[in-house]
Amino acid sequence: MHPCADVKMSTQPPFTFFFFDGTSPLPFLFTAHYWRYLLFSRLFFSFVCISFLDFVFFLCCPIASGFLKKAVQVKKMIATPHRLLIPFFLVLNAFSSIAIVFCNKLIFEDHDFRASTTLTLIHFVMTFLGLVFCLAVGMFKFKRLSLMKVMPLSVSFCGFVVLTNMSLMYNSVGFYQIMKVLTTPLLVLMETVIYDKKFSKKVKLSLLLICVGVAVATVTDSEVNLVGTLVALSALFITCQYQIWVGTKQKELGCDSFQLLLYQAPLSSVLLLPIAYFTEVRRLNYPCNDTLFVILLSGVVAFIVNLSIFLVIGKTSPVTYNVLGHFKLCVILLIGHVFFDGPMGSKRFLGVLLTLVGVFWYTHLKTAKHSGAEVIISSEELKGKDEDSDSV
Repeated sequence: MHPCADVKMSTQPPFTFFFFDGTSPLPFLFTAHYWRYLLFSRLFFSFVCISFLDFVFFLCCPIASGFLKKAVQVKKMIATPHRLLIPFFLVLNAFSSIAIVFCNKLIFEDHDFRASTTLTLIHFVMTFLGLVFCLAVGMFKFKRLSLMKVMPLSVSFCGFVVLTNMSLMYNSVGFYQIMKVLTTPLLVLMETVIYDKKFSKKVKLSLLLICVGVAVATVTDSEVNLVGTLVALSALFITCQYQIWVGTKQKELGCDSFQLLLYQAPLSSVLLLPIAYFTEVRRLNYPCNDTLFVILLSGVVAFIVNLSIFLVIGKTSPVTYNVLGHFKLCVILLIGHVFFDGPMGSKRFLGVLLTLVGVFWYTHLKTAKHSGAEVIISSEELKGKDEDSDSV
């Protein structure tokens, strides 16, 4: 039953109003829906509580301990070894992104709140409020940025949200998935042609293997129509441009992920507000308290997701972020099969296997590249020290 069922007519204790309408609750305990809902809730609430407490402890513990006179600054966080910082951001994004998928599934299906643009708007408002809190406790310094230079990033994000939803509306699920898979090769093409970035043949082969694997695992049909194709291509280009700008704008404006997202979140919220109002809000029924509570909690997870996206792209690249996205898709498919009886035929299993092989290959190539760069830098530093000692 819907979690927001009317509870005034119920004779059951208050803790049962999520599931029951006055009838005996015992038969419902043996249904798959109850355990599925319970697992969603436990996963969701556990992740939110653990992530929030860990986030607060990790960043605010120095304040309580008295070792620092001021709150923790982002620059002191960056003092963490580089090889540990990037994996932390990747893991944070992976877990939070997987959690937000199941949170949205809970909101859309169990709570019947089917307003994706409005939910995105709420998530960005929550992200802005979270950043204001971080700024208030001194976790990063405010930096004045040019609104006109941040505006393209906000506009591209709104276009990404709207066009992605339209693409799913006008196209079949199979064609929609194909276009999502094409994000990675288009990113490589755009960064090569426009930004003069080089990719080795092995990296390109690993990305090709990932794309083929995702296509095999997710694509079921590919019905094509003119309007849907134009919308999908527009969404594809805007998505790539947004991800590229997330990385380049941080370097262009000389700011970090916190400072840039502090500007982008409210700008995107303002731009999304009229779209959400005219397309969804006017037709929405006011959600009950339980739905509002879950939506607000999903906003906490969305804050971590949005921040981790900026951190991952800022410290790595849009292509690496896409590879991480394909890995998350495989994890979601596996979790759906194990816990929620999702389909996992031989074709899908082969696709997941190919994707994971490609992801691990790409990770190995990037890790080897960075290790080689560190060795070169270290040898140059040692050589410089030897020259200095000789001159003395």
